[in-house]
Amino acid sequence: MLPSQMQSLRHVTTAHLAQTMTLLSLAVDELRQQIDSELSTNPALEMLEERRCPVCQRPLPAKGPCPVCSCPNEVDSNDPIVYISPREDFYSKGDMFEDDDFKDGPSTPDNEDLPTYVLKQIVGEFDKNSQKIGAFLLVNLNEDGFLKIELIEAARYFNVPLSQVERVHQAIMHADPPGVGARNPKEALLVQIEMLEETGIVPPFVKLVVEEGMDLLSRHQYSTLAKQLDASLKQIKLAATFIQDNLNPYPARAHWGEQSHHPSDRSNVFHQPDVIISVVNNGKENRLFVEVILPLCGTLQINPMFRQAIRGAEEDSRYDMKMDLEKASLFVKCLQQRNHTMLRLMQQVVTTQKEFILHGDKHLKPITRAHISKELEVHESTISRAVANKAVQLPNGRIIPLASFFDRSLNIRTVLKTIIENEPRPLSDTELSGLLVKEGFEVARRTVAKYRAMERILPAHLRTSVVRK
Repeated sequence: MLPSQMQSLRHVTTAHLAQTMTLLSLAVDELRQQIDSELSTNPALEMLEERRCPVCQRPLPAKGPCPVCSCPNEVDSNDPIVYISPREDFYSKGDMFEDDDFKDGPSTPDNEDLPTYVLKQIVGEFDKNSQKIGAFLLVNLNEDGFLKIELIEAARYFNVPLSQVERVHQAIMHADPPGVGARNPKEALLVQIEMLEETGIVPPFVKLVVEEGMDLLSRHQYSTLAKQLDASLKQIKLAATFIQDNLNPYPARAHWGEQSHHPSDRSNVFHQPDVIISVVNNGKENRLFVEVILPLCGTLQINPMFRQAIRGAEEDSRYDMKMDLEKASLFVKCLQQRNHTMLRLMQQVVTTQKEFILHGDKHLKPITRAHISKELEVHESTISRAVANKAVQLPNGRIIPLASFFDRSLNIRTVLKTIIENEPRPLSDTELSGLLVKEGFEVARRTVAKYRAMERILPAHLRTSVVRK
């Protein structure tokens, strides 16, 4: 292949990836605006009034989903059926999906930025002055969750001792996501190790590898690292595996990094669902039907008349027409790739979180975007973009952020609230930790305090005061 051809191919591949990632990060209402914009500016694109399935290209009925893609391959299987639903009506209609228990109307998903999310966790631990310090530190985080300023700057700004700022900083770093507010990846990893040591077993040399050997570890020089730390090769490989599977050097990137690229006022806007999950009883067990919404009222395609017009066009206008044709073709391909990625993502997520979808928050399984990216064999940033700013309508009509499926503490917080609601007397955080352990959740006392603050539940002595009043 000639150098010029290789350069052209590389350019097309890069453009394809960039546009696919852009479309993947758009919510359904934004995607509709993008499609309308492309149609209005690119004469090579056209929208046919006929409705065809975006996946199998078969003609669609006047109402309802594709009769092929929405039908199960195996009658007896209980796997979710996930398909693209090309319609402007964002709410399921039809006897097949109706349920008398689903009376609640749709609600607005909680779209919190990282500072707000973390501040809610620590606010109960400090007085108003320290809360202001916490807010000041949190608004000075970058998209990876690292602190952009020195602690002494905050101490000078509020005219308080550095030790007071350090206490607030420690509370932030021990909030969720663990390590947020750290000043560098090493500090974030050490905080995560400390928290894991409270509730589980951390293999030997993990902390030492992070403190002294990350450079060698990143280059996979395990033998050299073993000699340096006076450890066996097996111990170093075990530590490396543990670090890879359990620690994140950039604590906010996978969970919150995309939010900085979107307007902050999105949280005040009602979101139509990007995905609708319905349930139907197949005789044995409830089966889930998952519609990934594509906001089209027809079929998007390349205008065949435009292709013919290029051949007869004059030389000076032919180049611009070819560019329009390439852009149109790229847009259609990228939209198809977006659909494919969303289908694979929802198939994996809904299969994993079926109990949560059917039975509520305490049944949520702790999964991460990194885990899903490995399952689907895609980059973690792809999953982050697919999840960002998307809303899912559950079978009961409730609309939640797609990110809620990755909230690793939601099930524990739900059980914690139930325990406190039924406590015979106000229980201390240590006692609550013990009860959570009996429920199967290894949670340290400090973590209980964090989750209690997130749910805006008072400490035991204040709950006692409230009861006495």
